[in-house]
Amino acid sequence: MSAHTTDAAFMPGPYRKAASALRLVVVGGGLSYRALFNWTTPPMFIGTLLVGPLLQLLFFVFLGRELDVADDRFYLLGNAVVSASTACVYGGTMAIANERRYGTLGAVLLSPRNRAPLWFGRALPYVLNGLVISVFTLAVACLLLGLRIPVGALPGLAAVLLAAAAGCSAFGLALGALGLRFRDVFLISNVASSGLLLLTGANVPRAYLPEWMRAVGDVLPMTHAADAARELSAGGGLDGRAIAAELLTGAGYAVLAVVLLTVFERGSRRRATLDVM
Repeated sequence: MSAHTTDAAFMPGPYRKAASALRLVVVGGGLSYRALFNWTTPPMFIGTLLVGPLLQLLFFVFLGRELDVADDRFYLLGNAVVSASTACVYGGTMAIANERRYGTLGAVLLSPRNRAPLWFGRALPYVLNGLVISVFTLAVACLLLGLRIPVGALPGLAAVLLAAAAGCSAFGLALGALGLRFRDVFLISNVASSGLLLLTGANVPRAYLPEWMRAVGDVLPMTHAADAARELSAGGGLDGRAIAAELLTGAGYAVLAVVLLTVFERGSRRRATLDVM
């Protein structure tokens, strides 16, 4: 018997269950990421997840200068936050949809393990990916476009970017649940990604949007994080209400993802359509 097994055997029941769930989230998520995305190479990662958001940032900054709608800081901070959506939306969606695409969904759902940590583990790598992308985009904005951020605001800004990446990954996971019903899951991801660019206030000031668009933006991830990031960079301090709203939004999408996955799994079991493409 290994030392790990021996230690786990003598742990109290609740702690043993928590340790098992944590291991499922971390180890299971890492293995799933490697298995479903083993085609990813460094050039593809750099081109898709780093260069793409950077070009998007430059496009909106120079477009904003021509239209004179807002200053550079508005676009730099907004795009630094929303750049994480490239990994979080598409990654979270494909983390579930690819299980079906590659014919491994049935084996996953045969597992007796709790579904919540099983699926949340698949979203965890994209939270980290999104955070890396946001930090990279923000660093380039500082180096190339002269964005200045107070040193004291950096810890709060890191918390904002992490909350945005986590909430957006939960959003992507909820979209991925729809991949158990829809054949073209990339259509869902493309529409959702475009919606985040428009409705979260990252590139279009929300004051210029119709009331119904602002209402939709209020329940989307990254909306409150973008506002908090701009306030921090201007020296206004960390807005606790914005962070709380961002975390609450992400938690809502996490719950929605679990509910949708549970409902779709039960329906697919009844109809024997788990792996039908």
